[in-house]
Amino acid sequence: MAGTRQITVGDVALGGGAPVVVQSMLSVDTCDLNAAMSQITALADAGCELVRIAIPHASALDAFAELCRFSPVPVIADIHFDYRLALAAAERGAAKLRINPGNLGGIDRFDAVLDAAGERDVALRIGVNAGSLDATVAARRDLDLPGKLVESALSYQRHAVSRGFDRLVLSVKASSVPVTVAAYRALAAQSDFPLHVGVTEAGTELRGTVKSAVGLGALLLDGIGDTLRVSLTADPVAEVGVAWRILEACDLRRREPELISCPTCGRCEVDMIPIADEVQRRLTELAAREPAAAALKVAVMGCVVNGPGEAREADYGIACGRDVGMLFAHGKPVRKVPARDLVPALFDLMAEIA
Repeated sequence: MAGTRQITVGDVALGGGAPVVVQSMLSVDTCDLNAAMSQITALADAGCELVRIAIPHASALDAFAELCRFSPVPVIADIHFDYRLALAAAERGAAKLRINPGNLGGIDRFDAVLDAAGERDVALRIGVNAGSLDATVAARRDLDLPGKLVESALSYQRHAVSRGFDRLVLSVKASSVPVTVAAYRALAAQSDFPLHVGVTEAGTELRGTVKSAVGLGALLLDGIGDTLRVSLTADPVAEVGVAWRILEACDLRRREPELISCPTCGRCEVDMIPIADEVQRRLTELAAREPAAAALKVAVMGCVVNGPGEAREADYGIACGRDVGMLFAHGKPVRKVPARDLVPALFDLMAEIA
């Protein structure tokens, strides 16, 4: 976002007006090169622009180096507890290190990570989580939990800058949406470093999607957030899909055309659900073939009440009636079509006018 300074992670810009970047994390064993590379490829194909990989022990470092070498997107090393793994990851090609200084075991170890990142021009995310606060900050009675998260992040930021390191990204995550939003709003008011936003441990696919959409949507609409990760107990590819849907809903970035479709009600005289599903499927395929199509708005309306008038901002659409529907373009009726032919006729119209 425009309010933060810009850094780079590999060849990807964060902050300073750059588009909000989508990232995710591998869920497979880092040492299983075939599985890991397959998942990286699937994530990149889904629109993931940065990929994070756990290095739980030293035996994963050689595999990590291979993944850095062949990954189509920059790779972030996720390090906890053992600062030496961060030093080794920087040597082996990490574009960014993700650490929580509070669990490294002392400021001298944080300093060693800063030095290694600085020597190799590697970015660093200071990731502060509600469940792993520095003990000194956690014990403070004058701060609520959002305040503790922010103070922890800012104290490490100040320390890093005092040592001449400024390729920083900050995050202050909690599993609570209100705590997360309050913390990021407070942090954004006090720091101009790029912010990685997310609701940590959000839950299973549906519930985690809802929590992430509420929390991330609130922040993004406030202009807060330079990169995001949706944390789901699900396939990481699903995280990427949800991230893009959130960005699209906030009108920040688009990967597919926007589908405007009305809820069904007693006025509907056609079966709306399969029509809307088929239009969505074809729009996804269209955007894969023609990325410029992502700018389109397409409407599927179930009756004359929710016809072109309710979707006049759409580029193209359908307004359904009994056994027949009206095609419209830019809010203007074009022609009537039998209900069974509505979806192919809609895409024929889009191709005809385009």
